[in-house]
Amino acid sequence: MTYEPCTLVLFGATGHLAQTKLYPALHNLYLEGLLPEGLTVVGVGRRLANKEELQQEVARAVAIHSRGDKEVSEDFLSLFHYLQFDLNHEEGFKLLRNYLMRYNHRRFLFYLAIAPASFPIAVEQLQKAGLTKSAGTWPRIAVEKPFGRDLDSAQSLNAKLKASFPADNIYRIDHYLGKEMLQNILVLRFANSLFEPLWNNRYLRKIQLNVLESGSVADRGSYFEQAGALRDMIPSHLMQLLALLAMEPPASLTQEAIASEKVKVLRSLSPLKNENILRGQYVEGELGGKKVPGYRQEPGVSPNSEVETFVSLRLFVNNFRWAQVPFLITTGKRLPQEGAGVIVEFKTPPQVLYFGKYDLEPNLLVIKIQPQEGVFLQFNAKKLASKEQIVPVQMDYCQNCAFPNLSPRAYEHLLRDIFLGDGALFASWEEIETAWEFYDQVLSLSDLGKLPLKPYRAGSWPPVPWLEEDVCKSTIFPCPSQN
Repeated sequence: MTYEPCTLVLFGATGHLAQTKLYPALHNLYLEGLLPEGLTVVGVGRRLANKEELQQEVARAVAIHSRGDKEVSEDFLSLFHYLQFDLNHEEGFKLLRNYLMRYNHRRFLFYLAIAPASFPIAVEQLQKAGLTKSAGTWPRIAVEKPFGRDLDSAQSLNAKLKASFPADNIYRIDHYLGKEMLQNILVLRFANSLFEPLWNNRYLRKIQLNVLESGSVADRGSYFEQAGALRDMIPSHLMQLLALLAMEPPASLTQEAIASEKVKVLRSLSPLKNENILRGQYVEGELGGKKVPGYRQEPGVSPNSEVETFVSLRLFVNNFRWAQVPFLITTGKRLPQEGAGVIVEFKTPPQVLYFGKYDLEPNLLVIKIQPQEGVFLQFNAKKLASKEQIVPVQMDYCQNCAFPNLSPRAYEHLLRDIFLGDGALFASWEEIETAWEFYDQVLSLSDLGKLPLKPYRAGSWPPVPWLEEDVCKSTIFPCPSQN
C-alpha cells in the first residue's frame, strides 16, 4: 500500500478529541514522514473565526499532548485550514464542497470527531452536498465510538453510512485496536507454543479484562449521562479485547479473516444473567489525599442520576475451547489505581507430592495495555536455600518503560492506516452489530434501571464478588477485590 495525496476534513476541529489525540498524532506522523504528501487538513467548527486561530490551537495542543517533539514548525501548521459553520446548516456544507473542489486529487477523508448524536446529521448533510459516493476518487469516512446507543440506533447509523459511502471506505474507530499490546495479542497467542496449546478450558481457570481509571467524568458529564460506563466501554473496547483473546486462529491477517473469527466469539456468548452484572456509582471520597466530589456533583450530571460509573460482568463463551471459563470484565472511574490490561489465571496443579503442603498461588499471565505496555508472568519455584518450600516468582517485560515516548500511540496507527486504506485495525459492522445484539438484552432492563446501583467512595474499590483479592495482590497490575 502507498500513500496518495488527500484532504482530511475534520468535523469537531475545536473539540477535546481533536486537541488531545488527533493533532498530536498528526504532528508525530509528520515528524516521522508518514503523512501523505500534499495532505491538507480542513477543520470545521463553530467557535473559531479563521485558520490562524485554528493553527494556534493546534500548536497549543501539540505542546501539551504530543509524545515527541513539542516544537511545531510553520510548515506543519500550514497544512491546516478552517471553515466556520454549524452542522445543521446546509449552506455550510455547500461552502465545504466548493472549497474541496479546488483540489485535483478528489480524495477526501471525513473524520467525525463530534458528539455521537451528530453523526447522522453530518452524514446526511454530506450526502445532500454531493460529498459522498460521487464526490471523488475515494470519499472515506471515520466514525468514532460509541457506534449507536443500542442495536436499533447502530443499525440506523450504519444504514445511513452505507447509503452514502462505499462499504470499504467506512472506518469505525475503536482506538483500543490501535494500541500496541492489543495488536500484540495475536502474536503473543499464535507465535508462541508456550501459550497457544494451553489457551483453553483444560488449563485456564479464568480471564480478567480490566480498564480502570482514577479520573472522573470531568467535563464529559453530559455525554456520560447518555452513555454510562457500560455503553461507553463494553460493547466497543472490551468486547474487541475479549474477542481477540478468545478467537480461533484466523486464516490470514486481513480485516475480513480476523473479523470473521471475532464474530464467532461474540455469537457464542451465553445470555447474561442479572446476577452476573454489577453496577456502581462513585460518591464523594478521597483520592491522592484530596477530597473529590461524587458523580452526581459533577458538571452536566443530574443530581438524581442513576447512571453507572462502574460496571463488572461475568461472561461465558459457550464453545468447545472456552466452556465454563469465566471472562470477568471490569471498568470504572474514580478508582484508587488505573490501568488497562488482561489477567490470565491458570489452573493449579493436582495436590500431590509436596504440593499439598502449601497453598500454591496460581500461574498468572498479565498483558499490560496501558500505561505500561508489556507482559508479566508469575510461576512457582523452590525458595532459595529451603528444602522444599514453594514461592511465586515473576518475570516482567515492559516494552515502553525505558523509552515511553518511542511507542506510537493508538491514533497514529489508526490515522496512518486510514490514509493507506488498510482496514485491519477497525471494527467491522458485523462485529458491532453482534455485540449490540448481545447487550440489547441488558439495556432492555428498563434502560438498566432494574439492576441495583451500588455506591462506592471515590478512591476505593467497589466490592465485586467474582474477583479474588489474592489474585489482584499477586500481580503488579491493579484490579478490584472483594473488600
